Amino acid sequence: MEMLHYDFMQRAFYAGGIIALLASVLGVYLMLRRQALMADMLSHVSLAGVAAGAYLKLNPTLSGFAVAVLGAIIVEYVRRSYKTYSEISVAIIMVGGLSTAVILMSLNQSVNKSFTSYLFGSVVAVNATELKLMFFVAAAAAVFFILFRRPLYQITFDEETAKTNGLPVNWISFGFSILTGMVVAAAMPIVGVLLVSSLIVLPAALAIRIAPSFTTAIFLAMGIGLIGVFTGLTASYEFSTPPGGTIAFALLLLLILGTGIKRLVLKLAKLKSAGNPEDQARIHEQVTNFTKDVPEQ
Repeated sequence: MEMLHYDFMQRAFYAGGIIALLASVLGVYLMLRRQALMADMLSHVSLAGVAAGAYLKLNPTLSGFAVAVLGAIIVEYVRRSYKTYSEISVAIIMVGGLSTAVILMSLNQSVNKSFTSYLFGSVVAVNATELKLMFFVAAAAAVFFILFRRPLYQITFDEETAKTNGLPVNWISFGFSILTGMVVAAAMPIVGVLLVSSLIVLPAALAIRIAPSFTTAIFLAMGIGLIGVFTGLTASYEFSTPPGGTIAFALLLLLILGTGIKRLVLKLAKLKSAGNPEDQARIHEQVTNFTKDVPEQ
């Protein structure tokens, strides 16, 4: 393809592919842990870090990354302080991050004018530093998920039972939150602060909707994320549209199409099996057996 002859498009596809895989897997865990808004919150915190870095003449990408990780640690601490109302932590940290970003941007108008790429994404402008950062995050995520695969399963579905079994729930949750902050900060150049949650939530939302098991949902989310990102990048190049918004729109279309097909298939299966108790029981088992591959306690 013609667009792949350009170095900036090659970097865009490399960066988009890495973040699509990371964000999609992370999104499945976040949705099952009822923390889907955490990505959106950390993106606003990361924006404050970018603003601080630009204001202090530091590398905005690295400062945004550092502040996002710090925000992930803080939100986990606040979440445990408000156990009954854990969602309050998201609101508190989001307000703090966004207000700080607005104040720092207002103090320097030149910084304010350059923030469009951070708000809406500019994957075609990904530089070598950002690409290296994405590779680092990908390696860290791979190590984390390999080492803590089974404990993370148990914590995701039943945190109290995991504590009873002697698992270090607090430390694993802190590690997971830090990893979330790292992925969100690395994803900012792809879709921007305002759309970063789309890259994390939308592929996971579709995968959970159509997958028969947890493991299948992970791989489906990865595939959906890659298709959405590559389709969005291609459409953005062909039609000269903003890459971040185009990727998010492509993922939204995939979600609508996938859920529509799922409903149609279930409806046809029910009509076909009407009056047959054995077929009805099999369909019900397939729909409700999402967590069948979770390791036994």
